[in-house]
Amino acid sequence: MELGSGKYGCTHYRRKCKIRAPCCDEIFDCRHCHNEAKNSLEIDPHDRHDIPRHEVKKVICSLCGTEQDVQQNCIACGVCMGEYFCEKCKFFDDDVSKIQYHCEECGICRTGGKENFFHCNKCGCCYSNMMKDTHRCVERAMHHNCPVCFEFLFDTTKDITVLQCGHTIHWECVKEMQQHYCYSCPVCSKSICDMSSMWENFDREVASSPMPEIYGKKMVWILCNDCGTQSEVQFHIIAHKCLSCKSYNTRQIRGGPSSSCSSTIAGMVR
Repeated sequence: MELGSGKYGCTHYRRKCKIRAPCCDEIFDCRHCHNEAKNSLEIDPHDRHDIPRHEVKKVICSLCGTEQDVQQNCIACGVCMGEYFCEKCKFFDDDVSKIQYHCEECGICRTGGKENFFHCNKCGCCYSNMMKDTHRCVERAMHHNCPVCFEFLFDTTKDITVLQCGHTIHWECVKEMQQHYCYSCPVCSKSICDMSSMWENFDREVASSPMPEIYGKKMVWILCNDCGTQSEVQFHIIAHKCLSCKSYNTRQIRGGPSSSCSSTIAGMVR
């Protein structure tokens, strides 16, 4: 039985069924609706929890209200409860434009079309084919929280990007970082984009700002966040340049009060 799905479902999915949560025996439109409700600030912290999605056993047809075992078509009225249906994930969705597919290695359904993605066994997640020969592997790269908003990345519904260093983060969070002039990875501090033009600006700024004579021979040790090299360089109040890769993404580790170039970058960008 075919029926329009426009008025059925929730803000997360268009579908014609609800699920009974096996953890609390309550009915919700989808797992996200459950998780949002059961992790809200109004809930006692000891009672907050996520639904074990693979353990869902019962669904309720949105048309006739029949509760039944998980299956694509309602046993009572025959309606298709989801054009895309995954028996393993207990997942229904009428919006097939997402091109959903089930990844056996991830153990969950993803979107974008299976032919457009590959599963990296070391990173433990699916990446675009465009990254197959260029991405830097990081053990279980998406099996952690976003370092900015702290939402778990592995099964998030938001867009994710992989930084040059291999760490993963929400794309929206990267844009928010850049709005605050933050251009280094929150996890490892490596630069997240090509900073060569900024380093040229630093060269000019340092050259036009000579230090007082009293600091002429003052040397400090720095650690480069980009290449990991330790160098002894002449002290400068603005920033210190890595002798190896020429990056100013460095931090002072010996020779005086510690410093980094982060606040200086923000000031120069403004």
